[in-house]
Amino acid sequence: MRTALLLAATACASAPATRPDRSRLEPLLLEAIRFPTVAGNEQARLDQQQWLLRTAQSLGLTARDAGPVTEIELPGPPGGPVLGLVVHGDVQPVDEKGWTVPPFAGVERSGVVYGRGAADDKGPLVQALLAMHAVRDLPRTHTVRLLVGSDEESGSTDMKTYLASHRPPAYSLVLDSAFPVVVGEKAWDGLLVLPADLDQGTGKAWTIEEIDAGLAPSIVPDRARLTLRWREGTPAWEDLEQRLNARPPAPGTRLELARRGPLLDMVVQGRAAHAGVNVEGGRNALVSLARLVAGELPDCAMADLLAFAAHAGADLKGAALGLEGVADPGWDGWTVNVATLKKEPRLGGKLALVINLRRPPPLTGPQSRERLYAEVRKFSPRLLPGEVYFGDEPLVFDRNAKIVRRLMDAYGRATGERPPPAISGGGTYAKRIPNAIAFGMWFPGKPYPGHDSDEKIEVADLQRGLDVLLETLRDLAGGPPLQDPFRP
Repeated sequence: MRTALLLAATACASAPATRPDRSRLEPLLLEAIRFPTVAGNEQARLDQQQWLLRTAQSLGLTARDAGPVTEIELPGPPGGPVLGLVVHGDVQPVDEKGWTVPPFAGVERSGVVYGRGAADDKGPLVQALLAMHAVRDLPRTHTVRLLVGSDEESGSTDMKTYLASHRPPAYSLVLDSAFPVVVGEKAWDGLLVLPADLDQGTGKAWTIEEIDAGLAPSIVPDRARLTLRWREGTPAWEDLEQRLNARPPAPGTRLELARRGPLLDMVVQGRAAHAGVNVEGGRNALVSLARLVAGELPDCAMADLLAFAAHAGADLKGAALGLEGVADPGWDGWTVNVATLKKEPRLGGKLALVINLRRPPPLTGPQSRERLYAEVRKFSPRLLPGEVYFGDEPLVFDRNAKIVRRLMDAYGRATGERPPPAISGGGTYAKRIPNAIAFGMWFPGKPYPGHDSDEKIEVADLQRGLDVLLETLRDLAGGPPLQDPFRP
């Protein structure tokens, strides 16, 4: 078998370059976007899986329903190792009011594809399908197996379920992050902050009626609403409105005021962004709102909750939370997203603030939780800290590992560029699958639009990424199997 694999590798090395069918990139991506595969939409997941099975067959690939994962395969020689490509077919939720195009229509304008999942992660899904199609007639030493997950953006239970009854590939490339290759992924932390009580407090002629902000922990909130109720008599909002309108909102956000009888709605509009990869590209509506209403709320625990949102969001690196300098060199510190403040169904409808943090080494999850809980208690005795999730840990790769060097070389050959390896605040399936590393498909130097309103990807970048992946498959799938790929 070893002789056969070496012969196949030699044949592949001398095989002529093959051209991918670029003409199908855009149409297939538009089709994939039209499945609204947000958490809880089981029918959309099933419909997309059937589409995947049909599409794979049309491309000359083998496809199988593997429960929460769909397997798409390009067989190699019997007994040869499996090279995995891993993507996810589910997407983050959307607030359609923040979009200028329908998020699940699949729209192309002037060489740009718009829609939820265009970048994260349906663009890479389509690139993987067409790269596998392009190398199907080349000699291979590996089976290439594409794994399409279904709940990476929510519960992340799909791969655990899959691996309980399926062997993982020998090594895998997770196409859900940055080029040229990701050698470090920060941990995902979720801090919960609750008011100790819902007492309406004193000191103002109004009470807090309702607060609702944000969509999900991994999205910078682009809308935040606070509703006040006049306590007694005829509402007289003029002075408060004048003070609020005189205060400048945070850059990139705007305040809207609207009266509804005894109620006053304060709505701040911002801009969504990926909380781990492009938090600086967002404009946090919740933090802006919390700053605008400082000093204008009754003395109560809910006011403290908004004040803590403003405190935690004072910077994006966690300095206000005592995290500045608590990071290993080369990891670019912490990333903090003050994400949601709303009634949480998982807490029986209780009002709660959720803060998402991307944690670098050296702190562990329990150490992070202890520090953050202490910060909450120090800020106000009327606030209670809690846990969304502290079970994740950073993922670290040796920059001199064989697989890292091969991926860097393949990227260099395909693009003519040699950027340094990447560190990412976004966690991927590389943490869920043995012997896996994130490889693209986003190019360095460009703001990442995943999780954003009007999520998009340029067709030119789709094509360029397809070329990189094709070069990588020619090298890895057609070359001698790597021994100890994650060691130097």
